[in-house]
Amino acid sequence: MAKEDYYAVLGVGRDAKEKDIKKAYRRLARKNHPDVNPGDKGAEERFKRVQEAYDVLSDPKKRALYDRYGFYSENLKEHPGSGQADFGGTHAYDFSGADFGAGESSFRDIFADLFGGGRTSRPAGPQKGEDLEHHLNISFMESIQGLATHLTVSREDTCDACQGSGIDRSGGSQTCPTCHGTGQEVKARGVMRFSNPCHTCGGAGRVGGPCPICGGNGRVPAHQAVTVRIPPGVDTGYRMRVPRKGNGGRLGAPPGDLYLIISVRPHDFFRREGNDVLCKVPVTVTEAALGTKIEVPTIDGKTLLRIPPGTQSGQKFRLRGKGAPSLRGEARGNQIRAKKLDT
Repeated sequence: MAKEDYYAVLGVGRDAKEKDIKKAYRRLARKNHPDVNPGDKGAEERFKRVQEAYDVLSDPKKRALYDRYGFYSENLKEHPGSGQADFGGTHAYDFSGADFGAGESSFRDIFADLFGGGRTSRPAGPQKGEDLEHHLNISFMESIQGLATHLTVSREDTCDACQGSGIDRSGGSQTCPTCHGTGQEVKARGVMRFSNPCHTCGGAGRVGGPCPICGGNGRVPAHQAVTVRIPPGVDTGYRMRVPRKGNGGRLGAPPGDLYLIISVRPHDFFRREGNDVLCKVPVTVTEAALGTKIEVPTIDGKTLLRIPPGTQSGQKFRLRGKGAPSLRGEARGNQIRAKKLDT
């Protein structure tokens, strides 16, 4: 079943600029976030599709491959040069380093259909651990000021007893007779050669009984305490990568990463638009007509604001540098106040 077009998921055109893609993503992430729609499975699925679409379209290289082939896979590596297979375009592609057994858009499945044999289930060789996602709900002021927080992550850790191989090392093991310890089987189809994990040892290079600790899985359930520092200025939909805190790898491969998905709770008084902070402050008709100085709250504390004579209801005043910090290291946003007249 074909996936929904990523541009359609975000509701943008194929010529959309980076800022338009980011704007659409933030809007849809806020609308469909699981914390905003508790118990709504449909919203949760839409949120996942929005995340997937943004991950591809926000990366120029991934987007270029998606625009050209209609899908993106980590298995597709572009190498402008010579000596690689050419698919009719101006670039060539080298498949020598790709894992043909990973992902839904696996090239193994494509070539199996072309050369015969159909789609088969194969044992996995060394594999990096899967990435994990954790949804973190924080307050408005925590998003402005940043915070250090402690999380407990449920993950699968590499089994120490078998080092992720799934083989019982205590009872002794022997070199795999099929691959002779390499963990790979090389097969030729015409002029192309394919390297797949050995069907006998699953890529371990050695054979033996299943590990009694992990039951042959190569990983064991674990709960790990993780301390993370959320930078000042994050907003709803922000994705923060915590390296090597995902599931453990197999057969010596590294662990995956942990991605924190930030959701910011609304504030009773302040509202955020980009890096600007908006709020409304009531003043009396007399104060607006004659002018006055009033004490107003900001995200940094209270400050004095001069109201000039003749101020109208809804008139906006700008407090420069009193907005949210920029994640890109740019100048802080502003605080914008609309005056509401109390009769």
